[in-house]
Amino acid sequence: MTVDSRLPQFRSLNPQQRLEQIAQRANLTADEIALLANPAALPLEVANGMIENVIGTFQIPMGVAGYFQLNGKDVLVPMAVEEPSVVAAASFMAKLIRDCGGFHTSSSAPLMRAQVQVIGVSDPYGARLAILKDRQAIIDIANSRDQLLISLGGGCKDVEVHVFPDTPRGAMVIVHLIVDVRDAMGANTVNTMAEAVAGHIEQITGGKVRLRILSNLADLRLARAHVRVSPEALTTADYDGADVINRIVDAYTFAAVDPYRAATHNKGIMNGIDPVIVATGNDWRAVEAGAHAYACRNGHYTSLSTWEIANDGYLVGTLEIPMPVGLVGGATKTHPLARLALKMMDVKSAQELAEIAVAVGLAQNMAAMRALATEGIQRGHMALHARNIGLAAGASADEMDWVVQQMVAAKDVRVDFAVKLLSQRRGK
Repeated sequence: MTVDSRLPQFRSLNPQQRLEQIAQRANLTADEIALLANPAALPLEVANGMIENVIGTFQIPMGVAGYFQLNGKDVLVPMAVEEPSVVAAASFMAKLIRDCGGFHTSSSAPLMRAQVQVIGVSDPYGARLAILKDRQAIIDIANSRDQLLISLGGGCKDVEVHVFPDTPRGAMVIVHLIVDVRDAMGANTVNTMAEAVAGHIEQITGGKVRLRILSNLADLRLARAHVRVSPEALTTADYDGADVINRIVDAYTFAAVDPYRAATHNKGIMNGIDPVIVATGNDWRAVEAGAHAYACRNGHYTSLSTWEIANDGYLVGTLEIPMPVGLVGGATKTHPLARLALKMMDVKSAQELAEIAVAVGLAQNMAAMRALATEGIQRGHMALHARNIGLAAGASADEMDWVVQQMVAAKDVRVDFAVKLLSQRRGK
């Protein structure tokens, strides 16, 4: 399916008009359109099968970010998020980046780690070699648990052994099963394999197996995005593009050296990634955990992204992070809107979805740094946040545009000020 992801004047449309436009571009059926327009798209009986103690459903807005182009292919990006400015910022940066060649993305194989903890061994290094000597038998036992995965080309591919010779609880040997999970996130698969090999590992080592669980630090399952942005694309009436580029690189360097800044910098990246993960029914908690652990991989917490200036003066941004996402299993299959989100993106593999998510994260990161390094974050964010404030103040649909304009013009976006404006308008 060929899609044009450019959405000019999309924000000026009402939700029904936006849905009609997206439905046409994504070839949605009448039933799918009705589902997206339905405020009760997740039936209570489905929700009751997803988690425990269900009493209802909780909704958050779903928007679509436009202008994304990855490796020459246009992509519409559904984003489920409650925070204003996120979708707008991602779309705006995608538009700038599109004019400079778009996003270039890639990813590694969908490899996940399962960990098997072994304790009670007095010769941990000897145990390590014994486990590696029996590597193929361990792989065979693991693969006996999922013949479907094997038939799809996946399965346990290797075994690693990590030794911690001196912990407060004595020596520990940690066995890693390296599993190609194909288009699944993979948690259930690797957990099952870890439990299956536990008994054999005890026999080999003479130790006792405790934990058998996946690792959310999916450092073998990486997604990458890369952009080059010209100074001309960043030039505005108030700022020269070359100056903006230097300001962005200064902002990045702050995050690279200072963990206090890095935490907020990386949160901005996840502002873009998490809404894509949520919209597709994937586990945003796993993605968050892996990303922040990966930010510490060199011994200190730092920026997940890098920003540099090329010899030709272009701004070069890169982002490479673990991205354990899937197209099968869990809420991705059970939540009806998650299935529609995947259809809108026209993704064919978990790796493709991972690359889209990391591209959105890089766009969001660039948007935040550009704003912070120039006019400040509040100018754009608060203007978009004004609609939320208007809602909180009780503005009706007919009053909303007016009260937003008044607050933005006054540079005073507060609930009490909105209430005062509305009272004056209503003659109270």
